[in-house]
Amino acid sequence: GCVLVVSVIEQLAQWHNSTVKAAVERLCNYIPGKYQIIRHMLCCIDREMNADVVCHSLKLCKQDPGQPLCHLYPPPKVSWFCTFLKATDCGRSFQLELNSMETFSKSFMGFSSVCAFPLLANLCEKIKYVIRNKLPFEDFDGDKFSTFPTLRGYHWRGRDCNDKNTTVYPGRRPDNWDVKSDSNCNGIWGVDPKDGIPYEEKFCKGADSQGVVLLGDSAGAHFHIPPEWMTVTQMSAKSFANLPMAFTDEFDWPQFSEITGFLNSTIGGWTDSLYLRLRRRNRCNHRDLQNISQNGITYFSINIAAYLSYSLARNQLLDNPAIVIYATIGNDVCNGNHDTLAHMTTPKEMLSNVMQALRYLDSRLPNGSHVILTGLVDGRFLWDNLHDRYHPLGQLNRDITYSQLYSFLDCLQVSPCSGWLTPNETLRNLTSERALQLSNVLKEIARSEKFANFDIFYMDFPLRQTAEEWRKMGGEPWQLIEPVDGFHPSQIAAALGTSITWQKALHEWPQVLGKENPFNDQIEAIFKDQGGH
Repeated sequence: GCVLVVSVIEQLAQWHNSTVKAAVERLCNYIPGKYQIIRHMLCCIDREMNADVVCHSLKLCKQDPGQPLCHLYPPPKVSWFCTFLKATDCGRSFQLELNSMETFSKSFMGFSSVCAFPLLANLCEKIKYVIRNKLPFEDFDGDKFSTFPTLRGYHWRGRDCNDKNTTVYPGRRPDNWDVKSDSNCNGIWGVDPKDGIPYEEKFCKGADSQGVVLLGDSAGAHFHIPPEWMTVTQMSAKSFANLPMAFTDEFDWPQFSEITGFLNSTIGGWTDSLYLRLRRRNRCNHRDLQNISQNGITYFSINIAAYLSYSLARNQLLDNPAIVIYATIGNDVCNGNHDTLAHMTTPKEMLSNVMQALRYLDSRLPNGSHVILTGLVDGRFLWDNLHDRYHPLGQLNRDITYSQLYSFLDCLQVSPCSGWLTPNETLRNLTSERALQLSNVLKEIARSEKFANFDIFYMDFPLRQTAEEWRKMGGEPWQLIEPVDGFHPSQIAAALGTSITWQKALHEWPQVLGKENPFNDQIEAIFKDQGGH
């Protein structure tokens, strides 16, 4: 974190030909008020020192005994300490610098965590709650749906239309055909004055209404760090306008995602999702979505039944069926450990835990539901298409490639995927081999297992088809990868993946998608005429 922030400040000073102090002020003015924690961090930066030197000098980065010295930039030719002091005689100002450093270190170490800052402490507690429970922080009636967008609110699940009534929420079957009120939040309620028939009964009865639920990892949650946050040539106050929202959504953007996206993308590309297509197919499906994804999750490492019992909102007797997408496309083989192969999920663990999850789903999902198991991605695509390109942080001076970034993160043991983000081709191949083994476990489950309340299908993660489609549109493969982390699918990849998945479902398992509602146009017309009802 220190290296990234200091790099941005030094580049801002370079780009605007200003002092470091002026660059700090500029960056602080860009960032919304209570997030301006970097003011506490910066006192001793100089444009001629690279960020590694600064952060090690400030003791915010350290080298553990027996561990390599982790650095993003090439090490200086003279000693790091002399570089920091920048004096002809290294000892001349030693005591002065040492005193100021000691004072700074003491003042900063109390803020070694972002969440230690008083203005952010309360917000961090809220975020810890929602990460722990995967439930909306603001949910007054406890039905697992919210009227608040972030903190696992309606960016993640359909928006509640009455947060004071636990029997009103998206996805339920209508109460008495919603004659008097909208019990399922799809905007359709009341009685047609022409014939006395409730609108829900007229338009939605027998329409195969169903919701969509995603059980996923950070790719499903749609992790994204805006590149303009660290590209000084594009940086302005506008760049950070979405920081509060991103922070309270765990730096995920489920509202634009491949499965549950419903808002027009503001992070590039366009939004196309399984939910939007199901909604277009049947307007009665409005708001029936749940994105139960978590950054870094591997389902073999948790009690999946307990996890789902906390977070899944589906009543087997009262609610509509659902399409459940089970998609942990990488984290079962991805970790930041140096002995990464030893920490990957084994086929035996995968079988046990997926079956545990499916048995639990069978006890909770309404009859007529569907489950789609998605195979793991072949992550060799990442290194092949990014390793020699410049990272956003390295574009100004052409000095940081993705290969350097991957090595830096791997050295710190915080790599999102040591097995794929590595120059070691053998290790990349072994990681893909394990991913294929785990995908084959899912494929065999879909082929051989039967459940009472849902049918089950398998599909490969459509990376190859997505890349081919993007090439036909004139794009480059690297544009399908998130530019800042160099790991997750981009907004373009998410939108194209939706189209490919939908076409596969139409041709191979059309029963999953339900039939097209012939009343969609009438529903929309009435919806607009009545101001939203």
